Amino acid sequence: MALTSRVLASGPGWRVQDVICSAGPRDRTVQEEHDVGCIAIVTAGTFRYRSTVGSAVLAPGALLLGSPCHGFECSHDHSTGDRCLSFKFAPEFLEDVVAAVPGARQVAFGVPRLPPLSDLLPIVAAAEAARDDGDTAELEEIAHRLAGAVVATLAGPPRRPAPPSRSDERRISAALHRIERDAHEPLPLAGLAGVAAMSRYHFLRTFRAVVGMTPHQYILHTRLHRAAVRLRRTADSISAVAFAAGFNDLSTFNRRFVRIMGASPSAYRASAGLPTKKGRLKSRPHSSQEA
Repeated sequence: MALTSRVLASGPGWRVQDVICSAGPRDRTVQEEHDVGCIAIVTAGTFRYRSTVGSAVLAPGALLLGSPCHGFECSHDHSTGDRCLSFKFAPEFLEDVVAAVPGARQVAFGVPRLPPLSDLLPIVAAAEAARDDGDTAELEEIAHRLAGAVVATLAGPPRRPAPPSRSDERRISAALHRIERDAHEPLPLAGLAGVAAMSRYHFLRTFRAVVGMTPHQYILHTRLHRAAVRLRRTADSISAVAFAAGFNDLSTFNRRFVRIMGASPSAYRASAGLPTKKGRLKSRPHSSQEA
């Protein structure tokens, strides 16, 4: 049996790993124990998961749940191999999330899994896309969103959230001003939450309620908007435009631009009758906050 695990991103109290298993029906199962809280998105393959709180067959789209000190084992009785996007959380991280979710009281997970649920599909799909794109900044946001969504689902029917207070709006406005000023710079979630004097999860929820999108989505929107304006107003090379907007990689910029704007940067510029300059993006040290 071969098991490979690669850390994709990490931060205070959380980490994300891409886990690939090649075990089959003839491989012996091994008893293990979760050292921290775990929410793993199954992205390929099927397997049986047995834990202290029960057992279930997991398939793509399902979420494996594990609590610290809970024993578990995984077996492949009828198929070979699987792949999971595993989010690991320190107890204090989950305690902060539980404290912020209305109706939630318990940090430990009382069930071994959540089946594929339509309410969780947007987060699951975003997580898999972020893994494939290597988008570490978005994975940080998704870690908080996923933990909150799972805690809220287990807490029962959602209560109608209270509208943001004037104090909340004032704090989010401070973060918006920071993004407006420094959108071309790395803007980690923890730093923006600090500007708003909120915990990371509470900031993420409140920002989305006030602005209508997550901080990462808003930063990306701001960068692409500025790039689009500069493409129309100047004859600067596309690579120079991408670099100035805050993108560290030209292919990432092109892919994001096409996804949001519906055309490549060169085609977008050509539609305005402006010439396109060719150029390579100068090398820049890799940043974990790359858009």
